[in-house]
Amino acid sequence: MTPEDRFPGPEQPSSGPRHQPDLDVLPYGTYYEPETTGYAGTPYEAETYSGYGGARYLEQHWPSDSQAHGHTMHAPGQAPAFSHQDHPGYEPTLPDQPSPALQLPEALPDQHHPDQHHPDQAPGRDDPPTIELGPPLPEPAPSYPYPAPGPGEPPGPLYVVGDVHGYLEELLAELRQQGIIDADGHWCAGRSRIWFLGDFTDRGPDGIGVIDLVMQLAAEAAAAGGYCRALMGNHELLFLGAARYGDEPVQSTAGTASFLAAWRLNGGQQHDLDRLQAHHISWLSRLPAMAIEDGHLLLHSDTTAYLEYGESIPDVNDAVHSVLADEGVDEWWDCFRRFTKRFAFRGDAGPTAVHELLDTYGGTRIVHGHSPIPYLTGAAHADDGTPPHIPGPYVYADDLAVAMDGGVTMEGRLLIARLPVN
Repeated sequence: MTPEDRFPGPEQPSSGPRHQPDLDVLPYGTYYEPETTGYAGTPYEAETYSGYGGARYLEQHWPSDSQAHGHTMHAPGQAPAFSHQDHPGYEPTLPDQPSPALQLPEALPDQHHPDQHHPDQAPGRDDPPTIELGPPLPEPAPSYPYPAPGPGEPPGPLYVVGDVHGYLEELLAELRQQGIIDADGHWCAGRSRIWFLGDFTDRGPDGIGVIDLVMQLAAEAAAAGGYCRALMGNHELLFLGAARYGDEPVQSTAGTASFLAAWRLNGGQQHDLDRLQAHHISWLSRLPAMAIEDGHLLLHSDTTAYLEYGESIPDVNDAVHSVLADEGVDEWWDCFRRFTKRFAFRGDAGPTAVHELLDTYGGTRIVHGHSPIPYLTGAAHADDGTPPHIPGPYVYADDLAVAMDGGVTMEGRLLIARLPVN
């Protein structure tokens, strides 16, 4: 069986002409992985760790069924969990008439003597109509967003998605091909599990549309008993940094630059920045840097820089979130710089680098995005100018690593694969 047979793909829709991108760069600098000197760490027990972002946030903030049909329901005296009032420029509007559900009848029989007035009613005015309330409503049956599996029922299949970089139409086509969404773009994969490996924006035409879709699928998958979750990529760090710090200078070993300059240099799209809203920032800021599922250590970047942030998956995720929440521009910049390194698993020393991460964080194989497969295989620049041929995920480093960035930004493929990959 050929790789093409194992990983068939649809004819990718076209989002317009694409230029041959360079790898992520900083002004006056490069991002290649330095030689590693080894790392001593305590192995992390192999368990599923995904306590940040994704479905948990959307359960609190995504509209309920009643909201989706145009009615917002809140308990008396309570504010909604997520309100458009949080957004700058929000101006509340009042309806011209009461809601039809609360409209009083035009006339009811007067239940008082004509010459008698209610103590609180001003003389000369009609008494208000009286409405029978009826018996109290029964307590609603409890509902659970995660249906419990039956006895002995295994978890749903596990999928991973490589770098999307704003190519929304290509993502929708591949998700439909895999049976994860229906023709209308809604989750139809039941208890399936799916992880996006980061880099939703930049270079492609609709990064915010990609983020909105992933947030939507996170809520829909949770309601169906599955989940849709995502990792934080280096372009999430760059995009959020550009939004927060703009042209504020940062000091780096590669020279003085700014987040906004680096974001533009790496394919940042102004219309994505213009459409970025508070709920996007909140969701992106909570994404984990790494996770482990079914023995697969999931990372965005093929780098050992994760070792510099902790000796366990929770420690790394907490450290990155702390940088985004509490540290300054230079610390944020340094975090972005470290996770933009690449190619640590390539070459003769690659298996050793993979083992350093697996021995520290657990798992038996790394699955990552970030470095396009054409660059890993040396097929990025064909002599005749033809696009690179990407039959599917690239397994390398003595079968210890799986690369999932199919090079969609360079006429390659947007890859979605079911794990394990053989």
